[in-house]
Amino acid sequence: MPLTVSPSSLVDHSTPCYYYDIALLDATLKEVRKHGLDKGYHVHFALKANHEPYLLKKIRQAGLGADCVSGGEVQQALDNDFKPDQIAFAGVGKSDQEINLGLESSIFCFNVESLQELSVINEIAKKKQTKAPVALRLNPNIPVKTHKYIATGLNENKFGINDEELILVLEALPNLSCIEFLGIHFHIGSQINHLEPFIELAQKTNKYVEQIEAAGFTIKVLNMGGGYGINYIEPDAEPIPNFKAFFNVFDTHLNRRSDQEIHFELGRSIIAQSGSLISRVLFIKERSKKTFAIIDAGMTELIRPALYQATHQIERIDSHENTSNTYQNYDVVGPICESSDSFAQNYLLPVLQRGDLLAIRSAGAYGQVMKSNYNLRPDFPVIYSDKISDQP
Repeated sequence: MPLTVSPSSLVDHSTPCYYYDIALLDATLKEVRKHGLDKGYHVHFALKANHEPYLLKKIRQAGLGADCVSGGEVQQALDNDFKPDQIAFAGVGKSDQEINLGLESSIFCFNVESLQELSVINEIAKKKQTKAPVALRLNPNIPVKTHKYIATGLNENKFGINDEELILVLEALPNLSCIEFLGIHFHIGSQINHLEPFIELAQKTNKYVEQIEAAGFTIKVLNMGGGYGINYIEPDAEPIPNFKAFFNVFDTHLNRRSDQEIHFELGRSIIAQSGSLISRVLFIKERSKKTFAIIDAGMTELIRPALYQATHQIERIDSHENTSNTYQNYDVVGPICESSDSFAQNYLLPVLQRGDLLAIRSAGAYGQVMKSNYNLRPDFPVIYSDKISDQP
């Protein structure tokens, strides 16, 4: 499923801009429904991946809830008509104001990450004469093959409650009168492309359920988090992740009772392949050992390559004026005054000219939401495939 945008539809648009393939998003959501929602699983879309209102509308209409990690995201979910009982609120550092927002909005659940946080939520709920529904975010110490900045399920990470802390939390829970204990929550990392960590997570979850229920608690909710990855190298070869295989892990390895709800929090796997950053070549700079293609998009529009050394496929969007079949290696770089403002090194592309359009693929997740105005960069337009004319 190649990029469904033609140069004629973008020639009059300013760049850089974000382009979203809505047909691909719809097809992806259909797969999530088929293999997840239709099995009775609850899926919350992670707003940290993308919070564009038009995209959220599509996602909500497909039957997904919202996974939020800030009060701002909770408010964005509410403003975009997600039902409060479909909103899960995670995050290692919730402020009192954010906790109040969650309580006042009657959200589905707070995913709690420490004993102190649990106590604070209890006190705030007591003042409001209400109860706070919570799930304990546990840290199962599962290693994953991903960038160290997005590995979250190890003891060395700041996230979650480890095994030693869990004992103290379970001892404290009966004395927290304004806490409604729902169950447990996990999130072991992001961009996980192999299933073994999820198998290990399901197996460890079974043991946690036995331990916690043996202590006298009833677990109604098992929130397995997200983290399922995408194919950044060849997006056209795998435009939709294998959701059948992902959900089948939990079908097979998770001991689920009929009185328990299974929840997931997926973001990147749903939206990443639908988005592309469109940029225009400003200059070609020839050097003795390399050639730079300087484009008008930078780390202010897509920071993942600079922050995570992430790889995105880059392609020239062919036009009538440039049909060369000759290829050349380029360092594709942006205009920001930082040497880290680079998208690729020695990247093979058709010979480029000033004005050529490039598409940086798989940018729908953690692209637009991480933008900045560093160097006083202006904001950029957003284009949806079902809202533009494609006439030549």
